[in-house]
Amino acid sequence: MELSIAIQMDKVESLKIEGDTTFALGLEAQKRGHNLWYYTPDLLSLNEGIVCARGQGLTFYDQVGAHFETGVTEIKSLQDFDIILMRQDPPFDMAYITATYLLEMLDPKTMVINNPAEVRNAPEKLFVTLYPDLMPATLISRDTEAIKAFRHKHKDIIIKPLFGNGGTGVFRIQPSDQNLNSLLEMFFCVNQEPIIVQSYLPAVRNGDKRIILVDGNPVGAVNRIPNEGEVRSNFHAGGIAAKASLTERELKICAKIGPELRRRGLIFVGIDIIGDYMTEINVTSPTGIREIERLSSINIASIAWDAIERKHPKNASNGIAR
Repeated sequence: MELSIAIQMDKVESLKIEGDTTFALGLEAQKRGHNLWYYTPDLLSLNEGIVCARGQGLTFYDQVGAHFETGVTEIKSLQDFDIILMRQDPPFDMAYITATYLLEMLDPKTMVINNPAEVRNAPEKLFVTLYPDLMPATLISRDTEAIKAFRHKHKDIIIKPLFGNGGTGVFRIQPSDQNLNSLLEMFFCVNQEPIIVQSYLPAVRNGDKRIILVDGNPVGAVNRIPNEGEVRSNFHAGGIAAKASLTERELKICAKIGPELRRRGLIFVGIDIIGDYMTEINVTSPTGIREIERLSSINIASIAWDAIERKHPKNASNGIAR
């Protein structure tokens, strides 16, 4: 089954292919004979009722420094594609949300991954709060007194932007730290959003595990270990990748959230687990599969495309699935 695929992503020349999941997904699609085309989200338009984009044909090469070739720039209706991969990185701001509204206008015969309506309805640090029994103690607020009371109760806390990514703006406030008021002033001067506050999990020193789920099923994991003196374990913040397997507790977490992911059409998802607790459900552009393949020899890109092809409307035996 040959498919035409448009990838909504950041600029292709900016990809660091050694650890880029979008690149891995595109490379696998290409190996299967699918055709790639790409555009950046700022070139997405709604023109007289037609959702279109200005983009280019794309060919990937697994070669650092020479990883892509693009064709002529042209405007295409996205309805002409079989699949749209929504893979641009956050921030999850109004531009991101607007893109989900536009992609939601496409006829179901064009499959958008992940389902744009559910991406919009499932911000990573909010979606996870549907499972309070699986999370560390968490507060979402911009009420200074509520935040101080949470700190008084839990002593050692983490503060981070509600819609941040890549570990940016993550702070640990220990019991003796006197910077809480200044940090809150800084956060609340920058934007009008609440922040997320969580009890600090000492288990982070052993790593923050990223687990990838495809169609609700766990298919691989990588442990992200923070550097000495660093609270953040994200790869963007210098976290070190280590081979990982799934514990019984982690399998139970995946089993609990898997049916809801399938119901929402969230085919490609990454969850973050520290110790026994899930801290995020990533549905925008989860990463980690290059590291998992390198460390554990699991080709998650292939598993993902097996699921996508199986669910695509061209596969008549499955009907239309988004």
